[in-house]
Amino acid sequence: LAAYAGIAPVTRRSGTSIRGEFPARSGNKRLKNALVYSAWVASNHDPISKAYYDRKRAQGKRHNAAVICLARRRCNVIFAMLRDGTYYQPPTNAPTPEPAALAA
Repeated sequence: LAAYAGIAPVTRRSGTSIRGEFPARSGNKRLKNALVYSAWVASNHDPISKAYYDRKRAQGKRHNAAVICLARRRCNVIFAMLRDGTYYQPPTNAPTPEPAALAA
C-alpha cells in the first residue's frame, strides 16, 4: 500500500552504484496527497502523532521528511485495519507527551 501510494522509500541504482534511499516520485498522487495532508494536520492536533513527529524532528529529519514518516506510519495502520477488518482503536499504552513538551 505504501509503495502504491508513493510514500515508501526507493533505492536508486544505476549499474553498480547504489545512491541510497529517496522519496518516491511515482505512485498514486491523490492518495499520497491525502496521506501527507492528513499526517500534517495530525502532527498539529493529535497528541500521539505530534509526539511521533517531534521524535522524528529530534532525530534530525526536516519537516517534510518527518511528515512523510508520519504518513507512512498512518498508512501502516490503515493497511492493518483493512487486513484485519477492524476499526481504529487508539493505543492504550501509548506514551503521553509531557506538558512541558507541548508548550515548547
